[in-house]
Amino acid sequence: MGAIETTAEWYTRFAANEAHGRSAVYESWALGVAGDAQLIAAIEQLPPQRRQPALLFAVTRLLGAPVGDYAGWRAFTLAHWSDVRREALVRLTQTNEPLRCAALMPVLARIDGPIALLEVGASAGLCLYPDKYSYTYDGGEPVHPADGPSAVMLDCATNGVVPAPTRLPDIVWRAGTDLAPLDVNNDDDALWLETLIWPEQHDRLARLRAAVEIARADPPLLVAGDVTDALADLAAQAPPDATLVVISSGVLVYVARPQRELFAEAVGTLDARWLSLEAAGLFSGIAAGIERATGITPPELAGRFALALDGEPLAFVAPHGDRIDWFAPPVPVE
Repeated sequence: MGAIETTAEWYTRFAANEAHGRSAVYESWALGVAGDAQLIAAIEQLPPQRRQPALLFAVTRLLGAPVGDYAGWRAFTLAHWSDVRREALVRLTQTNEPLRCAALMPVLARIDGPIALLEVGASAGLCLYPDKYSYTYDGGEPVHPADGPSAVMLDCATNGVVPAPTRLPDIVWRAGTDLAPLDVNNDDDALWLETLIWPEQHDRLARLRAAVEIARADPPLLVAGDVTDALADLAAQAPPDATLVVISSGVLVYVARPQRELFAEAVGTLDARWLSLEAAGLFSGIAAGIERATGITPPELAGRFALALDGEPLAFVAPHGDRIDWFAPPVPVE
């Protein structure tokens, strides 16, 4: 939330920019909250980063709130506010969308392997298995893992100039950090992952469940830590003969600007590539690169996400990875 944005404005913006067209339920709830002084007052008892609409809505659903009209949800939320508050203080928006791998893959597949993959903000680590999923771009010929078609098929639309992969990378090591890693073999953690999927998004839920089964067969190495404090130690465990690729996808928006800058500096000290799918305006260097390539200025980047390699922007991408609009020269990445 911006420094001068009120809670009501935050929920109004969420309804218009995030929920509209994606979840009629969440759009209705957010608009209801925005005009509800009693509920706004309750929400403002929470620390600012715990007032996030998606977090609040997921917590209430976890506790049994009816998924329907605003009146029913409001009555449940106010009646159970002490429980809602308790859960909101300990939960994180750890959405773990495997489809983001479809946006990462055109670059990841062109980095010399074998690859050691390290994700910050990994949640349960489902984006650490890009080599275990199948892909299709603009409905073209599918690209499958080496051992055949995957139970997870990732469909991605493009603007027609994306260097779509013809093979998947050789990933020999995978690990991640998170403030509170989720265990795919823990039923409570798996339920929280499912609850973070918005109500009408049945395809996402099915994809999540299939990806969880893949991860359960070979659970990732996940360690607790913020985006910087566990990075160097974990990177040191990567095989020395592999190319270390650090990925971040939709996580740095939740990190304060000074810590984001420290993270970028920390990655720069590693012998690694940094592949990011983040809000386009988070880093001034990426925003400037977008302006040079497209003419779109930093103030116009609100709501857009960008794919970048080592801080160089390559494309606009949908936040969950289902679309890529490439604007960089489609040359192979060395």
